Amino acid sequence: MNAARPFVLVNMAMTADGKIATANRAVTTFGSPRDLQHLYALRATADAVMAGARTIEETNAKLGPGGARFQRLRLRRGLAEFNLRVIASGSASIDPGAAIFRHRISPIILLTTQRATTRKLCRLQTLLDDLAICGEREIDFSMALRHLRKKWNVRRLLCEGGGELNDALFRAGLVDELHLTICPKIFGGDWAPTIADGRGAARLADAAELKLISSKRVGDEMFLVFRARPQPSK
Repeated sequence: MNAARPFVLVNMAMTADGKIATANRAVTTFGSPRDLQHLYALRATADAVMAGARTIEETNAKLGPGGARFQRLRLRRGLAEFNLRVIASGSASIDPGAAIFRHRISPIILLTTQRATTRKLCRLQTLLDDLAICGEREIDFSMALRHLRKKWNVRRLLCEGGGELNDALFRAGLVDELHLTICPKIFGGDWAPTIADGRGAARLADAAELKLISSKRVGDEMFLVFRARPQPSK
């Protein structure tokens, strides 16, 4: 484990054809109650939970621990009762009226870049507990994770998408573990998002390499856990 940054887990649910939402993004939640409990159980292991601005807006996410049961579980593990909440947006384009800002349960941190306008940052300033500018046009996630570790002592960071955020983390070699729920549905659609959209890998040699460490069937869903294989030096 790299002591300079948090251990990073990505947790996603996808359809059998690899989609995380319908093409028009009208349906973004489709897993079972068991999958939702799995999400909260993972949050109960993390110091901070991170998601992209668009994902937070589309799902009305608050990124909280999920109720008293999981708050108690966090305390038993020696963690703070409420996890930190991290928003990633290179342009700082998140609605100040988003649900996450209406629930003041724990500090909110925005990771952004120099292309975020002064106007946008001023609108968000009073809603944030920390603003970290990491990069010029795109978020430098290596820098961002070091910031979270140094300033907020984040040792374990859970990322919940969307696809572009996941892709950036995979491309940077920063994902340590992937938790993936495969749900018995087919969405189809050329434009339906996947667990890793964005720029992607141009060559097979650039693909993130994973090792399956556990699999479990619950009903018609499969719960898989992968560990990232060390990347060769380039």
